[in-house]
Amino acid sequence: MDITANEVARIVRHVLAGMEEPGTGNMPAQGDRGVFARCEDAIDAAYAAQKDWYMNYRLQDRERIIGAIRAVSLAHAEDFARRVRDETGMGRFEDKVAKHIAVINGTPGTECLKTDAVSGDAGLMLEERGPYGVIGAITPSTNPTETIINNTISMIAGGNAVVFNVHPGAKRTCAYALQILHDTIVENGGPAGLITMTAEPAMETVDILTSSPKIRLMVGTGGMPMVNALLRSGKKTIGAGAGNPPVVVDETADIALAAKEIFRGASFDNNLLCLAEKEVFAVESVARELVAAMAREGAYVLSAAQTKALLDIVFLQRDGAYSVNKKWVGKDAGLMLEQLGVSGKRDTRLLVCEVPHDHPFVLVEQLMPILPVVSCRDFKEAAGYALIAESGNRHTASMFSKNVDNMTYFAKQIETTIFVKNGATLKGVGIGGEGHATMTIAGPTGEGLTCAKSFTRFRRCQLADGGLRIV
Repeated sequence: MDITANEVARIVRHVLAGMEEPGTGNMPAQGDRGVFARCEDAIDAAYAAQKDWYMNYRLQDRERIIGAIRAVSLAHAEDFARRVRDETGMGRFEDKVAKHIAVINGTPGTECLKTDAVSGDAGLMLEERGPYGVIGAITPSTNPTETIINNTISMIAGGNAVVFNVHPGAKRTCAYALQILHDTIVENGGPAGLITMTAEPAMETVDILTSSPKIRLMVGTGGMPMVNALLRSGKKTIGAGAGNPPVVVDETADIALAAKEIFRGASFDNNLLCLAEKEVFAVESVARELVAAMAREGAYVLSAAQTKALLDIVFLQRDGAYSVNKKWVGKDAGLMLEQLGVSGKRDTRLLVCEVPHDHPFVLVEQLMPILPVVSCRDFKEAAGYALIAESGNRHTASMFSKNVDNMTYFAKQIETTIFVKNGATLKGVGIGGEGHATMTIAGPTGEGLTCAKSFTRFRRCQLADGGLRIV
């Protein structure tokens, strides 16, 4: 790799910066390869790094360093996946590897930062995408290192620095991954502190991020309570909230295809993805056939008694309201069957149950490999029940049909950020489908499937009086 004289000078500055007097706390103020004891120090380091990144590095420098991040992340994909699985106890190792590879290869870099130009008698106008500055990013335990990789590529491609406040349930693995990415940035001539995090994330550290004048943008990936809290903070916020994605299957659908794709999506990583299929509304003429086809794919079909018993195991009930028992989130379907007294099914990936439209498994987002199927009189009833279950999240929905009018009607009714036709919802986020990948799907605030462009702001530069005109 060729390093220019300017890059050598920058590396020397960063080394000298690391020799300054230590700050307060258990770690020196320069942190431990991007991990800081104090959130304030993490912010200060990112603030200095962003100024350097914006002022002294070109787009080709950004892309070169992002290339190095992709390479080191790919080399550690299995390592990250195993560590996430061990620390959180959620999901499936092989699917976590697939998620890592998807964001490593599928997250756009600087190529989505397009310049618009208008030239006329009155001069030249340029509109370009500039950075916000330092971004505070909240990440979930369901996709922890995947989100760090995805956000890092997108945010630094846009010229920003980022301070992560990771989920406490995945903090060790996140710190490990962040330090590897941080080292890669520095080793390739980038500024130290471009990505940072606090070693002990908590709500208090979120409050520090939202109150700091050095943080110009907050990005939250996770549940709606967290997104709503960020929106109330007064900071500019990009929020990726919860979903409860419904699937509608009408009488024209290819049932074998629907069963295969729904099984794949709903069982992937034990249904931890917020965009995964959470409930199915099938027209009654094909509902039983669909359930039988999913059984042939490998799903275990629960009896009515088993469904009731499972509800009491994986959900909590208080004052007539149901909520998820978090200790079962992301756990294997085989473990749930063992709790029901079913042996010899340890490798089962998905449990299917036939329930009414108002069942808790339908109305409450589970993040578990349990798929309720609701039999409906006709397509319009299926679409109506799906709209209720989706709860206005406008996150993700899918449909299996050969009827274009039906698909159009449902898409207009549901208004989701992602709408997939005749395929697993994974395809809507670039896993097996066209388009870029992301772990931050900003439905509540409208940015959609985020990329570098999402984390930039419009800037217009005007050269007046016909300057540079040659015609």
